Amino acid sequence: MKALLIKPTEQSIDPIEIGSMDQIVQLIGFDTVISDDVGKDGDKLYFDEDCFLRGNKDKFQIDTVIPVSGVGILIGSDGDEGLADLKADIEDIRSRTKFL
Repeated sequence: MKALLIKPTEQSIDPIEIGSMDQIVQLIGFDTVISDDVGKDGDKLYFDEDCFLRGNKDKFQIDTVIPVSGVGILIGSDGDEGLADLKADIEDIRSRTKFL
């Protein structure tokens, strides 16, 4: 499935392919993964729930979603808990993302 990998340490947003939730957990690097809705099309930002407790100072923010410390994965959802292709355009996400 089409997704975006967001790395605040590199201030990068790159397209990737995701096959499962396990792969998201592996890329984020922690098993305390949660998500937050981004936009109106069902896209979700997955990130480490404990990101601020880990002391990482590199952060990013999409729109008005709470700033995230560490790696994030932006991917679509199927309306339940399943994953789907990202609906947002990468350039649109780049214009809506701030690295803090």
